[in-house]
Amino acid sequence: MRYGVSGSGFGNGGKDGGLGDEWGVRAARSRALAVLRVRGRALGAAILPAAVAVVLYAGEVTGHFTGTGWATARVITTVLAVVVLLAAAAVALVVARARPAVTPTVELSETAAPDLHRLVRDLADRLDVPAPSAIALTPDCDSWLEDRSHRAHGRAAVPAGAGPVLVIGSPFLWWMRVGELRAVLAPVVAGTGPAADPDIAAARRFVRGLDAAVAVPDEPGLDPLRRFGARGVGRVARLLLRACGNHAAEMERGVAAAGSERAQAVDQGTRIVAQEQVGLAYAGWDRLLTRVALPAWRMGRWPSRLDAGVVSALTELSRRDRLAEGFSSRLGERPACDLLEEPGAVDEAASLLAARLFHGGPAEAGPDWAPVDWSRYPEEVVDRKWRADAARLHDVLDRLSTAADPEASEAPTLTRVLTHLTAPQDRPSTPSAPTEDDDLPVIPPGAEAAAEARAQAHARPEHLAAEEEDRHETEGRDEHEAATDAEHEIDAEDEDEDDVRNPAADALAAALSAQVAREDAEREARAAAGATAGAASGAAGFTGPDGPWPLAPLLPPRTGRDLLADHVTALVCCAAVDTTGAAPGLDWLDGPALLVDGERAADLGPRVLALVEEGDPAPLRAWLSTTGVRPEKPVRLL
Repeated sequence: MRYGVSGSGFGNGGKDGGLGDEWGVRAARSRALAVLRVRGRALGAAILPAAVAVVLYAGEVTGHFTGTGWATARVITTVLAVVVLLAAAAVALVVARARPAVTPTVELSETAAPDLHRLVRDLADRLDVPAPSAIALTPDCDSWLEDRSHRAHGRAAVPAGAGPVLVIGSPFLWWMRVGELRAVLAPVVAGTGPAADPDIAAARRFVRGLDAAVAVPDEPGLDPLRRFGARGVGRVARLLLRACGNHAAEMERGVAAAGSERAQAVDQGTRIVAQEQVGLAYAGWDRLLTRVALPAWRMGRWPSRLDAGVVSALTELSRRDRLAEGFSSRLGERPACDLLEEPGAVDEAASLLAARLFHGGPAEAGPDWAPVDWSRYPEEVVDRKWRADAARLHDVLDRLSTAADPEASEAPTLTRVLTHLTAPQDRPSTPSAPTEDDDLPVIPPGAEAAAEARAQAHARPEHLAAEEEDRHETEGRDEHEAATDAEHEIDAEDEDEDDVRNPAADALAAALSAQVAREDAEREARAAAGATAGAASGAAGFTGPDGPWPLAPLLPPRTGRDLLADHVTALVCCAAVDTTGAAPGLDWLDGPALLVDGERAADLGPRVLALVEEGDPAPLRAWLSTTGVRPEKPVRLL
């Protein structure tokens, strides 16, 4: 079970600052007793029929309960007592044997990080609490205590009676300085005190067992009969969780308050600065995973120095954002990763674990799942990603062209995509352009439609204006609500116009989305097969009731136009690399980037969007002409 930023002092006979004197721990203990009362009531309900049966049989022996009616009551009560006791025993057995969730981590032994273990022990001594039994790293921007004493944890389990495991977010070690890390860990380490309290520990074990029992029916490998029984146990466990859930939550809040209270005596000034670094590290880690690591994972490569990349990403952020100015000056101080004996090996293990957690990659490196260094990222990830996307785009175009004309075949060029997206479609007929014989001035073709579009952009539709007058006439209508409704209606009009603005792009985006969905389904099937094989060999020991890998997938749902814009951008980048001196590059905050004359081409995205959303190739053609890209030349595909 994961314990948040929590903790307090260990029991010391009621002295000042001890466990018994802290308000948070007293509140936590009272809530723990409430949780245990729920357990006691459940036990009492289970043995109640048996107690009634014992009373009835005692009455028969003493001659008080005699007769046919009492005999029938004894039989019914006995059968009911046996059924209830058997059901209670089954629930208790499942709760006791169910494996609680455990966080996938990289274990740090005493020999791998002696300085870090020494820092944590010194911190525990200053807080007057027991030291954690072990230390582990997780690819996340958080730290907590986790109980791993359950025997079902296998290799990850700690000896019975040992303290909880201290789990530290790996990005903290690379971005934070030693003093900042100590300040951040102080309230977490303080949580080992309440973990030793018998009432709080018993309540946590009970809640942890119920939480694990709820997930038992979803475990693979159960036959129909056992799954049916597990569902019944899950319902009982869910009922008990609802009964004690509020008490358990308040208990953890009390423990967290006690930990914060106790940690105030440790580096209070540094803690303020360290908390700022926590938020900054989270922002950099999120951008690094979604913009940089995810494209590599999808290409079968996993960056082997993700934690070191956080430093580069946050340094770049401090260069761009004035709010982050001054943070990079901290890099001259000793980083917390110096507390490790081999930071590179630990970073590589945490990076591989991050790939498993957020993408579902294999547990070990292989030919199709190889590590990549940051220096090789542009060549092995960016260039390959662009060419794979360009190949997918032309493959979809080939299928669309074959459906219309079986003999059609075109070279993979950028001109082909530009022509397709700007090709004339079936649209409502418009008046023809005036001729020279007319008295009116000659209007170029398309100018009238453009003028009408501009007029619609500046003028409100008549039905909206009428609705607005009606709203003004309605008494008691709030002005802000009326304005909001009008904006929503205008947005709906704009969305309707967008949907029909470029039918060619919509058709291509739909076909492209279907192709990407098929490829994702095939990848997930391969990952599921690998996870099944790993579970059979014992390699997937950390999944537990949390579900199969990936536990926290990063890929957000993308619209068809987003996919199309990404693929057109990739094709433009391939053409730029093949026909000019452009090169693939890495932007630490935005991921793959096109470098033109050593500078990132930041103005390419809006021009591609104009083509995809509005069917207007002029901005992109102007950029291609300025950059020297030849769109008629075939590009090299993957």
